[in-house]
Amino acid sequence: MRTMFLALTLLPLAACTQTPPAEPKLSEREARDLAKALDGKVAGEPVSCISAFDGTRLRALGDNTLIYRVNKDLVYRNTLQGPCSGLSMGDTMVLQRSTSQYCRGDIARVVNLQTGMLSGSCALGDFVPYKTAGK
Repeated sequence: MRTMFLALTLLPLAACTQTPPAEPKLSEREARDLAKALDGKVAGEPVSCISAFDGTRLRALGDNTLIYRVNKDLVYRNTLQGPCSGLSMGDTMVLQRSTSQYCRGDIARVVNLQTGMLSGSCALGDFVPYKTAGK
């Protein structure tokens, strides 16, 4: 009985000590595109929200990574919380947001435009800014 009580009291602590998710594996093409987008830039501290200037500046690199280009000196990288199936096959991402910002936790749905069918969904992660070195 005492062992069971100890196990039950330690269970909530075990739930709090999760390891961070592993970095998603990129294909050769995705890795090359990511390196090109971040070339000459230095990573900053992650932020949970960014202004949604223009949705056409948001680009998917595979099912796990988004790049948001603000200008030539500032790019944000977002590693999705779980893969958004269909992005790597060219399906279209539709973001639902309640403000003028993209934020961690916003739901993204992936739709095949030819069929109109939902092919996947995921949530946005933190946004890591990459700025041109020296600027």
